[in-house]
Amino acid sequence: MYGRIEDNIMRTAKHHSAIEGRRITVVGLGKSGLSVARFCRQQGGQVTVTDMAPRETFEAEARALEALGVGLEFGGHQPATFARADLVVLSPGVPHTIPPVVKARSRGIPVIGEIELAARYIEAPIAAVTGTNGKTTTTELLGQMLSASGISTFVGGNIGTPLIDYVADGLRRDWLAIEVSSFQLDTIECFRPQIGVLLNISADHLDRYPDFKAYAESKMQLFANQKSSDTAILNAGDPFGRSAAERVPGEVLFVGREAGESAGGARIAADHILFEMADSAVHRIDLARWQLAGNHNLENAAAAGLAAFRAGATPAGVQTAIDTFQGLAHRLTLVRTLDGVRYYDDSKATNVDAVCRALEGFDTPVVLIMGGRDKGGGYRALEEHVAAKVRTLVVIGEAAETITAALGHLVPSHAAADMAAAVRLSADQARSGDVVLLSPACASFDMYTSYHQRGEDFCRHVRKLP
Repeated sequence: MYGRIEDNIMRTAKHHSAIEGRRITVVGLGKSGLSVARFCRQQGGQVTVTDMAPRETFEAEARALEALGVGLEFGGHQPATFARADLVVLSPGVPHTIPPVVKARSRGIPVIGEIELAARYIEAPIAAVTGTNGKTTTTELLGQMLSASGISTFVGGNIGTPLIDYVADGLRRDWLAIEVSSFQLDTIECFRPQIGVLLNISADHLDRYPDFKAYAESKMQLFANQKSSDTAILNAGDPFGRSAAERVPGEVLFVGREAGESAGGARIAADHILFEMADSAVHRIDLARWQLAGNHNLENAAAAGLAAFRAGATPAGVQTAIDTFQGLAHRLTLVRTLDGVRYYDDSKATNVDAVCRALEGFDTPVVLIMGGRDKGGGYRALEEHVAAKVRTLVVIGEAAETITAALGHLVPSHAAADMAAAVRLSADQARSGDVVLLSPACASFDMYTSYHQRGEDFCRHVRKLP
């Protein structure tokens, strides 16, 4: 029902020549930083990439960019590089509060992120998903619902393909289903999703934000540029989601709404989800073949369904996606069953709330592997779940002592030097019928480059068990 968006077209025409000849400073050479640098060179910009890491961290990327004529600075950010820029583009992993960025802004130099840059060139309508947990699952499922309905869809953003690659590759799709993080939302100006999905908010990234309020307000930026014709999908079971309804300008649809409320939304039952749209359309989607465990994944499915129907999906397409969606790697994925013990990889659980949701999905004792780089939120919210569900706690990484101090009085706790030792120790502690669960509640960057690498390491060692 959203056609060609007129104001997007006007912005696109305005920005097509906005980079040519300008000095662009790209901060951070991760996946999105690499894509931004390539795109800006493609558009005729004079590009310099700056990263705190040494060159050897990005040797292959560095050689590729040098071949395109991109300037590179490693091992620190040079103030002069920011001072002479016409535009600064931040990668999501770089805080917008670092001194060179703050100083650039004080001088009137525009500072934006990759999704903001991309959005200025995009004509197709956008459905954007954010939240503390469940973003990737919901975004991927939404993409499958739209595709199964015959709607050509790009899926990417904070997952998989950076949004700027959609622009650089000259793609044309009916809809874009993208995941967006709070870090990306910190640097938007005009980015406007016609459908915005806020799944949930719980304490996370408090190593980067001063407090929970600041983190939550960052998520609310998703709706900052929406209009009355746009849609906000919120979780009625989440306190922040309920309160957010008063602050969004467009139509509000709730996941888990109570009967009798006037707004449309999705109600989750034991064997189906009922979608009641504001235009009086009602769709019943059967859950008999739904493969993902946990109430939180039902909420993800309901949110994806609401967004899909609002974007024009068919009931048959949504049902097909629900029936065939198998979930994503490192999100409560069963790795192996050995001697009656089930081993689950939940490496994507990088905060306490995600671990709580994982533990809620099991009704047998759990040997829980936690740890990594602490994110500053504390572990008190896990006490009830650990006391009720966990047989043994195995801790790894930089946060091992902190986690033991917080939870070690509740259950037997053991420290492991690395993942191999953690898996062996967990196997020794588990009994037939138990679950061994890697659900770290921490970032991975003390021992790994990503939660993907951490999950793969866990899976490798589980498969090695005799």
